[in-house]
Amino acid sequence: MTFLISVLILLFAGTGLFVLLSYIIAWYETANHNPAQVETRFAPTNLAFAAGLLVRETLSLALTVVVHPSGWLRERSLPAGKGRPILLLHGLFHNRSCWWLLKRRLEQAGLGPIYTLNLNTWRSDIEPLTELAAGKVDEIRRAHGVERVDLIGHSLGGLIARNLVQLRGGADKVRHCICIATPHAGSRLAPFALTPLARVLMPGSPFLQRLSTAELPTGVSFTSLYSRHDNLVIPTDSAILPETPSLEVSGIGHSCLLYSRRVTNHLIDILWKDTDEKNPDPKSQTR
Repeated sequence: MTFLISVLILLFAGTGLFVLLSYIIAWYETANHNPAQVETRFAPTNLAFAAGLLVRETLSLALTVVVHPSGWLRERSLPAGKGRPILLLHGLFHNRSCWWLLKRRLEQAGLGPIYTLNLNTWRSDIEPLTELAAGKVDEIRRAHGVERVDLIGHSLGGLIARNLVQLRGGADKVRHCICIATPHAGSRLAPFALTPLARVLMPGSPFLQRLSTAELPTGVSFTSLYSRHDNLVIPTDSAILPETPSLEVSGIGHSCLLYSRRVTNHLIDILWKDTDEKNPDPKSQTR
């Protein structure tokens, strides 16, 4: 018991320190562009808001770390559901376990079948990861006899989804591409990422330039969902995909977006409202 308590203390201390440092950098970047924030930084309401942000994001990140090993286990059964298949693509350093709560909530809302996928973001690069996602999309389409699936990507997962749709010929296989906290224009924290993908996520990287200049296929819907208080996508406007619908939430950090009921409700509304009349798929079923 003492060992377990020690591990939990170290876990919360480590995640708390990471979250604190990331928010310090995020605040520094924001304050440089909005000096008025410096004048009110010690206001009681602002301090209370910041404390809430730190606590929520620390708990969310710690929970993500705790459930991470479960993502290595083989899925026990095929996903349930009779609607359009959905593929969830996780972000940097995560695995499919990070989707456990959001996936359950979407299934309870009658959406799915919902699939997840493990992506080796520690050592791989964007193109091999996109190929893996493309293979999973084809596998899902064959299994359910549908032409198109929906993609939901968190952070890097959103870039993988866009790469598949915009640059890798997947436009005719995807109905809706939803990006959650995705650094479409990169993040200034990218140089700290200890992975080959760091160069992909840096603002102005060749990959991001190719992606930004590629046309958005007219047959695919795109939506960005982001938080004004994201601690890893810096600046937060980087999470907005130009010329496409976007939804902003506040008071939520990068990992907390995966567990937020507000975010889940937005996703449910988006997926149900985007009907087959907009992107027809006669083989699929709708509510």
